[in-house]
Amino acid sequence: MSPLFGLFFGPPGLPELLIVGVIVLLLFGNRLPSVMRSLGKGITEFKKGVSGIEDEVEKSSKIEDSSGKQEEPVAK
Repeated sequence: MSPLFGLFFGPPGLPELLIVGVIVLLLFGNRLPSVMRSLGKGITEFKKGVSGIEDEVEKSSKIEDSSGKQEEPVAK
């Protein structure tokens, strides 16, 4: 590979990221609020699902502990 390859195709810097950001805002500016709202709802649902699974695991470990079986505690 030539040394010029790294000069032209390196990781993007701040100016390049700003240019891409402006282009994205120009193209998708009117749709961004709805996309962000949907993303927020998705993250909230994911967190609810994860906490539900954690609750079930804790519940099942308490049931097993009360039945006389000894298990190692699960680290969080």
